[in-house]
Amino acid sequence: MTAAMVEDDSSSKFCPWEYLLETWRELDVPEGWRAEIDEARIFLVPPPHAHHNGIAAKVQRALYRNLAEDLEIYQTLGVHIAPLDKLYVPDLVVMPSDAVDAVDPDTSDPVDAAEALLIVEITSKDNARDDRTKKHRAYARALVPIYLLIDRFDTRGPVVTLFTEPSEDGTYKHSEQVPFGKPITLPEPFRTTVETAAFPV
Repeated sequence: MTAAMVEDDSSSKFCPWEYLLETWRELDVPEGWRAEIDEARIFLVPPPHAHHNGIAAKVQRALYRNLAEDLEIYQTLGVHIAPLDKLYVPDLVVMPSDAVDAVDPDTSDPVDAAEALLIVEITSKDNARDDRTKKHRAYARALVPIYLLIDRFDTRGPVVTLFTEPSEDGTYKHSEQVPFGKPITLPEPFRTTVETAAFPV
């Protein structure tokens, strides 16, 4: 992960978050890369491995089986963690299409993470710890109902963890974990089973 440090300009009319967001909007990010805001810095995240994309495609296919008409699955959608002034770009986000359609077409503003019904993160070698810790806490603080963490680099072997029942203290009250090879069922409103046996590692 590459960090691009943005200094706080006290003479700016922006507060630090607004300054970072304005910088994020104006970035010319290389194709395939993602820019995220965390710890008052902008990070550039390199394109993921092909296996990473293969897993995302399989999860997306499973989600489409019972997806309600008013919901959509988004890749590379910026989500704002309002309680923490963070901005992440998850691998997959499911939220009402109205929430995305409401974004000003003249800006590239992120969508409030609280609008998401499900966020999926698939670990890469360089960011696995962030997905397990910082992002886990951030999504819980934003009260994202379901966080699906697909961890190809867990020290015990590749695992999938389904987190539900978020609380504002930054934890999920319930979790279910399966190793690659075992199915995992997502609760309402998805009512679908993700088969992990075909996940590449």
